Amino acid sequence: MSNTNNDVLIACEGVSKKFCRDFKRSLWYGIKDVSLAFSNKGDHNRVLRKDEFWAVKDISFELRRGECIGLIGHNGAGKSTLLKILNGLLTPDVGQVTMRGRVGALIELGAGFNPILTGRENVYNNAAVLGFTKAEIDAKYDAIVAFSEIGEFIESPVQNYSSGMKVRLGFAIAAEMEPDILLIDEVLAVGDLGFIIKCLNRISELMTKTATIFVSHSMPMVGRVSSQVLLMHKGEKQFFGSDTAQGIKEYVDLFASPERINQGSGDIELVKVALYNKATHSFVSDHSSLLETGDDLKLRFTLDIKDKVSDFNLGITMFDAQLRETLSSSSRFVGKTFKSTGAGQQHFEITLPHIILASGKYAVTLVASNPTTDRFYMRVTNCIYFSMKAIGISWGTAVVAGEWAQVQ
Repeated sequence: MSNTNNDVLIACEGVSKKFCRDFKRSLWYGIKDVSLAFSNKGDHNRVLRKDEFWAVKDISFELRRGECIGLIGHNGAGKSTLLKILNGLLTPDVGQVTMRGRVGALIELGAGFNPILTGRENVYNNAAVLGFTKAEIDAKYDAIVAFSEIGEFIESPVQNYSSGMKVRLGFAIAAEMEPDILLIDEVLAVGDLGFIIKCLNRISELMTKTATIFVSHSMPMVGRVSSQVLLMHKGEKQFFGSDTAQGIKEYVDLFASPERINQGSGDIELVKVALYNKATHSFVSDHSSLLETGDDLKLRFTLDIKDKVSDFNLGITMFDAQLRETLSSSSRFVGKTFKSTGAGQQHFEITLPHIILASGKYAVTLVASNPTTDRFYMRVTNCIYFSMKAIGISWGTAVVAGEWAQVQ
């Protein structure tokens, strides 16, 4: 393959992918789709059926050697689904993807690693999957180990690695083997600042001969490495262009008035959510609450629970204006599984005492899940948001127990 910057390495043409919220119905649709495929009825993929939704809808772009697309959007926007389509892990229902050259992908933490094999063995396995010969891997092996900075653990099984160590090794393999296409999905959020800077510098070096798609909620990172920005919203293209500043602005504007997105089986539905306002000594739902460092965060949820649900876990996660996860809590952390009192509306509260967060706006995601399978009964993104006023220096990225209760 030539090494000119005119090479189109990724061509994405009208790509769409749909999923079904109901697991059993999804299996039935899959069986029907196989039979329809043999009957050459191709248009069935373009129509949504009951409980289906478009995770990715009509995405088109070209990416040349030397270019980097910053793929951004809120949680649930379709970024990871699109990346998995590009990497061949998912097949689009509509449209076509053309990938030219070797693909190095860091899509999921530790993806592609065999946990019982050592770091050394995984280096050879992963590089071989990328299409490199043993001689080529031998020539790069020392550089991979040096970049990963885990030399003393390279002969240990990967199952004993921390999440940061897996990222180091995974990135080192993808970067040092110099693929034609590099796909990176948020994995640089794990690890220390020094290694993150090292990775960003390496991406900058690779960009002259690599087509890169970089997914991140960190806008400074996106602005630093990207030559273009693709902003997705509800599976569709909201913005695409080389004006990265404008793309990032539109991303931030989306957060200013976040839309509530509801996913899950539908067996539990959110009726109402309110946050305790210390000024009025009451629970309010108008997103106007202002908290200060050390305040208790109290949320009250009204849920409509179907009769088929017997027990469930509840959890919340808070995201800042750059959609970085800052604080999370689950009833599971404190060994509390809620028992349904029968079909109908029921009320719950969570209290996070003395929260410490930086100043800014925060959105809350609420999840109800099956305690056995962890499958979502409900996942409501941006169910409520609030503002934080920090006193002095405050920050937060933590998992906390919280005080969960069912109330009358």
